[in-house]
Amino acid sequence: MKAIIFGSKGQDGFYLTKLLEEYHTEVISVNRPISPEDVDISNYNSVAQLIQSSSPDFIFHFAANSTTRHEAIFENEKIISLGTINILEAVKVHSPSTKVFISGSGLQFENHGYPINEKELFAAKDPYSVCRIHSVYAARYFQSLGLNVYIGYFFNHDSPRRTERHLAKKITEFVRNIDQNGKTKLIIGDINVVKEWTFAKDIASAVYTLVNQDEIHEAVIGSGKGYSVKDFLEICFNLVGKDWKDFVLIQEGFVADYQTLVSDPSIIFSLGWSPAVSITELAELMIKGKVE
Repeated sequence: MKAIIFGSKGQDGFYLTKLLEEYHTEVISVNRPISPEDVDISNYNSVAQLIQSSSPDFIFHFAANSTTRHEAIFENEKIISLGTINILEAVKVHSPSTKVFISGSGLQFENHGYPINEKELFAAKDPYSVCRIHSVYAARYFQSLGLNVYIGYFFNHDSPRRTERHLAKKITEFVRNIDQNGKTKLIIGDINVVKEWTFAKDIASAVYTLVNQDEIHEAVIGSGKGYSVKDFLEICFNLVGKDWKDFVLIQEGFVADYQTLVSDPSIIFSLGWSPAVSITELAELMIKGKVE
């Protein structure tokens, strides 16, 4: 078996690579090009040449700049939107039996505060969502042409491989170094925001579950369990015997993108998958900085 992972250096690509290797699958890693010889997901000929030469059993498109900032609109248009079309067209022409996984996001749906499932309407409320929505419609179009394309809508998930621009990593790094922080304070926006805190390794397992069956091709991928930022703060600081209120400053005037973002994972659960790692276990892993 052979698989191509676009975006293999990100946390999702990292954990999926490890999982695939456990199942004796050869993984071809594709990341942001550094030299002209590297595969560029935004270049059709580059993508097509790789797919034609490798004839993979699976392709996973994880590549993206996971930010809703307007400044990233052209970058994500090339990586997410155009990248999806390049992959799917190359598969159609050169390797039509390949199974393709396209990652979506819980952010691209209308959000009314209740658990979100696959039937919720899309909402193009930021540039990131625009690119994700475009990508999904492209995937559905190529499905209509006979390609075996899967779409998984990711909700918030974390791991020790996150960067500190992600809230969970920012919190756990502060806690891990709490004795060296002195009088430094951790500045947090809205501690009442509720979202999921799922382990990225579990999410990779869900993706693997989805692409290894033929009945369901779109699924929300998440734990379905929502916890507030305050909950995560309490868990993390309790693990080191501290009170978060002594170390955290609330940022005045901060406006969150949402107040609640939680999935309804009934479909992916029906395939036999469920997350193995709890929010407390995730916090422990991240504070220890242990990559598993």
